Amino acid sequence: MREGLIPAVLGTVVSASGATLLKSKYKLVGTGVLGFGLAHVILGAIDLIEHR
Repeated sequence: MREGLIPAVLGTVVSASGATLLKSKYKLVGTGVLGFGLAHVILGAIDLIEHR
């Protein structure tokens, strides 16, 4: 399995759950979870590009 694929996929799942939390009454928590997930997507994409 390519290095960086797991953080990118995991970040996508976490970002999706953060986006659903934004629609509930937990908007501050949703913002934090969304940011955490997007950071994982970016770091996973960097790993995928570096280790071609």
